[in-house]
Amino acid sequence: MLNIVVPIKQVPETSNVKMDPEKGTMIRDGVEAVINPLDLYAIEAALRLKETQGASVTAMSMGPPPAETAIRQAIAMGCDAGILVSDRKFGGSDTWATSYTLAQAIRTVGNVDLVIAGERATDGDTAQVGPGIAAWLDLPLATYVARIDEVTETALNVERLVEEGYQLLEIPFPCVLTVVKEIAAPRLPTLGGKKRSRTQDVPVYTADTMELDPASLGLKGSPTKVVKIATPKVTRGGTVVPATGEDGVMAAVDQLIKFLETRELV
Repeated sequence: MLNIVVPIKQVPETSNVKMDPEKGTMIRDGVEAVINPLDLYAIEAALRLKETQGASVTAMSMGPPPAETAIRQAIAMGCDAGILVSDRKFGGSDTWATSYTLAQAIRTVGNVDLVIAGERATDGDTAQVGPGIAAWLDLPLATYVARIDEVTETALNVERLVEEGYQLLEIPFPCVLTVVKEIAAPRLPTLGGKKRSRTQDVPVYTADTMELDPASLGLKGSPTKVVKIATPKVTRGGTVVPATGEDGVMAAVDQLIKFLETRELV
């Protein structure tokens, strides 16, 4: 039976995201959080493997204590267990420190055959954590997986979404996948799943319960440094020429032609 871990993340539900100008990190206090929408596809891919191949699926989230809500939602969808990776020492982690901490948490779980992550998180939009986990664990990686074709005792046959179409790969266990929306439509939590999620024990992995390098944790262990934060201003300059009546239309056409000529487009 496969042992699958699905790293998930809580992200702000609103698009009105605010940044701390001093720390260069996102302000999450007072903002309602949800499971990263793209992680739902990873959960669904894992649950389908559970149904077709037999597997144990563990949802894992790194974040403050409220991130436990996301784990319980994943359990309500059908995951067998959940783990919260939480410690103040992890605060301010960039993708390097996040992938390192999650990789060490996966090592702590032990005997993991498959890690399935979402393509990217909607708040950071980097698509780096999944590949980072694979690098820290020294595991083979397939990104942008749109379909899992065949599962054998030793490997997976997958289709990767690439610019030219699809790339067919055989990737041996243990391995890491990041999946795209085409993999499957996420299911909704069931009533039975919701009941089970309320009573399910969710262990917390802290810096003291894992073998971690203190220099690689949190803000201090993050090589990405935000030196300046600025809100871009979208301005549109131009001339409005009302095209009313025949004379107005002709005047507008003349001005358009002159504009294109100044840009050497005609």
